[in-house]
Amino acid sequence: MAAPSSSESAITRVLVADTTAMNSQMLAEVLAKHKELAVFESAPSSSQVLAAIAECVPHVAVVSADIAGERDGISLTERIRNTFPAVRILQLLDRSDREAVVLAFRSGARGVFSRTSSLELLARCITRLREGHVWANAEELNFVMDALSLETGPARRFTGPGNVRLSRRELDVTRCVAEGLTNREIAGRLGLTEHTVKNYLFRIFDKVGVSSRVELVLFALSAPAEPAPQPPDLHKPIRSERPPAPLARKHSAR
Repeated sequence: MAAPSSSESAITRVLVADTTAMNSQMLAEVLAKHKELAVFESAPSSSQVLAAIAECVPHVAVVSADIAGERDGISLTERIRNTFPAVRILQLLDRSDREAVVLAFRSGARGVFSRTSSLELLARCITRLREGHVWANAEELNFVMDALSLETGPARRFTGPGNVRLSRRELDVTRCVAEGLTNREIAGRLGLTEHTVKNYLFRIFDKVGVSSRVELVLFALSAPAEPAPQPPDLHKPIRSERPPAPLARKHSAR
């Protein structure tokens, strides 16, 4: 298969899935005015959106949080993340309230875009997501930071791609980053040097596949937490069980 030309690789493929087919068409027409975007539409149902992604392989999927029913777009976002991890998801929100923003990022969105924002910003947002950045304003990032700071208790652990686990100290550094601490403040709290903190951050970024502190915070918010180990039941009697007898016995030649 021939490698894509430089002009082809500069084009960003975008799939639009709004609450209705008409809304998707209108949004696609606006985005299609930008020559750097190749825009596709999808019917407003989860199955059709997933099928459209498999067919056109977009770099970015713009998905309404309310597609095919109230909040169904949130569960769809999670399915897209799990099925097509390379696709960057931009969640369309009617308004950027705290719950909607946190739910979007927790489900795997890489950016949120409120309908109250300028449509001209939407094209720039899509391009930034294609480049690997996160899209959210200062208030929306604060929502995410607040949510994470409430969730990262001592028992919460995160795993990166391939179930790579963070060490206890790496978790400590991640929690500090989620609180918005600088490297100097993290060093002071954990009794480390700033150089050591930087080394930890490099290792954490590499393990979980991110390239910035903001992406690390979003990863920590969306990553599944490992359940805390359960204490043994002291009231349950301990029984010594014999190993089960083999189902078949091998006969040896005499």
